[in-house]
Order: sequence, then C-alpha cells, then structure tokens
Amino acid sequence: MTVLVRGASLLGGPRADLLLDRGVITELGHLSAPAGAAVVDADGLLALPGLVDLHTHLREPGREDAETVESGTAAAAAGGFTAVHAMANTEPVADTAGVVEQVWRLGRDAGHCDVHPVGAVTVGLAGRQLAELGAMAESAARVRVFSDDGHCVSDAALMRRALEYVKAFDGVVAQHAQEPALTAGAQMNEGELSGRLGLAGWPAVAEEAIIARDILLAAHVSSRVHICHVSTAGAVDLVRWAKAKGWPVTAEATPHHLMLTEDLAATYDPVYKVNPPLRSAEDVAALQEGLADGTIDVVATDHAPHPREAKDCEWASAAFGMLGLETALAVVQHTMVEPGKLDWAGVADRMSVRPARIGRLPDHGRPLEVGEPATLTLVDPTARRTVQAADSLSRSRNIPYAGLSLPGAVVATFLRGRRTFGGRA
Repeated sequence: MTVLVRGASLLGGPRADLLLDRGVITELGHLSAPAGAAVVDADGLLALPGLVDLHTHLREPGREDAETVESGTAAAAAGGFTAVHAMANTEPVADTAGVVEQVWRLGRDAGHCDVHPVGAVTVGLAGRQLAELGAMAESAARVRVFSDDGHCVSDAALMRRALEYVKAFDGVVAQHAQEPALTAGAQMNEGELSGRLGLAGWPAVAEEAIIARDILLAAHVSSRVHICHVSTAGAVDLVRWAKAKGWPVTAEATPHHLMLTEDLAATYDPVYKVNPPLRSAEDVAALQEGLADGTIDVVATDHAPHPREAKDCEWASAAFGMLGLETALAVVQHTMVEPGKLDWAGVADRMSVRPARIGRLPDHGRPLEVGEPATLTLVDPTARRTVQAADSLSRSRNIPYAGLSLPGAVVATFLRGRRTFGGRA
C-alpha cells in the first residue's frame, strides 16, 4: 500500500511530507497524495527512524505464561520499535541453530517488528562450555549478538574464547556484568538503605569488576564487547576510559536505570526488584550524563515480563525484572529531552542508529531520506498520559511506572511501509 505521511517534523526539525511506497521512502517534500494512497495526518508529530531494542526478553519458547513473541512484539510496535533482539534465556535456551531459527520464524510470522534472536554464549547459560556460536551465526536467523544475559560469563578464559570466536563473523558478546561471588543472595543496591531495610546488598563493584576485566579482554583480542544494563557511576567511568583508549566497547542503559532510584525499594513492592538493582540518585545522574555525551551508546529496555505470581509475593521470593517496551521512549523524553540533555536527533541516534549498528542491522536506523527503508515511528511529543498496567499489550503487568504521568505518545509505527501500530488518518 502507498502511504503519504503529511507534515511530520523530521527528527524534531523541518516539516515534510513522506511518500512510502513498496517498502521505501520514494518522495520527500511538499507532496500531493497519489490516487489510492492512504494519508496519515502527521501535523504536530515527530518522525523518527524506527526504534531498535538490543535487549528484549520475549520468553518464547517455554515461558508463554509471561510473554510470547506475538504479544511482546505487539508491545514493541506500540512503543515505536521496528526491531528487537530477543534474549536467549528461553526454555529451551537459545543455544543452538534450531532454537534461534524458531524464534526468528515466530517473529516473522507475527509481523509486528523484526525479531533478531540473541544466541547464548554458553550451553544452557551454564558458563562451562561455548554454545554453537558459528552454527547460530550461519543459520537463517544470522545471529550477531551473543549473551548469557541473566547470568554472567564469569570465567575469564571462556569469555576470552567467546570474544575470539565471534570475530570470525563480526559478532559481539553482550555481557551481563555481575560477579556472582559478590552478589550471592543480593536483593537491592548495597548502601545505607539496604542496611536499614534489612535486604542483602548488591555492591557496585560486582558490576564494575566484570566490566573492567572484559574491556581489557576486548582490547587484548581486538573483539567487540557490549556491556548490558550499565547501572553505576563507576561503570560509566570504566566505559568512558575504554572508549578514550579506542577499544571496541559499547554499552547500554535501561530506561528504569535512567529514571528510578533505590529509594523505591523502601516500599517493598517487588515491581521495583530488578537485575542489576535500582541504584542511587548519583548513579542515575551519571548514567544520564553518560548517555548525553555518548559514553553510553544506547537505551535498551531489558523488557522482562513475568507472570503475576512471580511478582505478587514477598520481595525476597519475587523475580527480577520490569516491562519496558511501551514506555521506553516516554521515559527518555522525560529524563533526557525535557531537561535539554538530548534533542530528538540524539534520541534517534541512541534508540535507533547506534543499536542497529551494534546489532549489525543494515536496514534499520537509516536516515529518513528518499531511497531509504520506510521504517519509521510517528510520535506526539505534546501528549501526556498516565501509565496504566491494564493498557499494556504484554501478557505481563510488572510495569514500574503504573500511575505515573509520562510525556509523549507513539501514534504510528511503520515497518518497510507497512503500518504495524496505530495511525491517525
């Protein structure tokens, strides 16, 4: 179908009409609607390249009670995402070509956004033996990102071998930086508050020690490492140091670590229990600064759905994780755009261009220009909404922003010219 998007502000700048035809942007300017074209009135809306998430838990296969590829990617499209990377901690684990191809095909069949499976680094996420990295890279899913997320590749020799292996096909190892010996039984950020609440503390050094080791390993073998969900000021400093050295290191911050602080643990509400934990206000400020200056490359949601019984219980027994796909852009607008720390071009860079580059997705994160894929998101930056858990398209309801008023609203999402969410005609 041919679509004319009329009067959108491109990345918050000049207004233009975009003609979407046969999956690409065919014309740009002040246009008349061709016969038979659908017209989308984008007056007052921003046009951004489709968002790309490097860190999504879709749970299928095996945990369809929490999420499916269908429901998770519907939530992604509602959040403005046109591509997501599905983490490997499914049941069975995505550690073979067969499982990653299954996830890839489920995403293709659902059609809400492109699904790029993340392959496990080790067999069964057990940290003892490398998984079939080459076979997953050569499969129909063309895996380029590998992670044991939820578990740290804590064995330094195994991490080195993984980094060496993925070089052959330009892959990247995405590390969950958590030294297990320092976090046994940990429940929240270690500090004065954890002591007062009687919850076992999760020290910042548990994250920073693994990051320090892995950036040195990446430099040693000249291979790409990506640091998942950076959460401490010290971690930001380590990534900044590695980048100053010119080492092949990238990093992500989650929306919740950009906004929420450890103080919420005082409610004992398990919706705020997450891995890594919510940190101090000083850590949040350092993450925002790191995202603003480019030390932190991307915002990644770490969308982690759980069934009600996994969160509707006492804190110590609750699962770690929060939903994030449908609220990510609003949180970034609230924490970064409204205070003037990023403009909309910067948002496009951190939420589309760079994650597509890290994940090696050549058809995403592209400029909104003639001849480029018609993969874009229309956003109303003036809208304001109160987040309601019941409104989520996810199967789960563990949303930490429920009841909060957040800015902005995704109005429509297009994947190669096909509308996958919304629309205002």
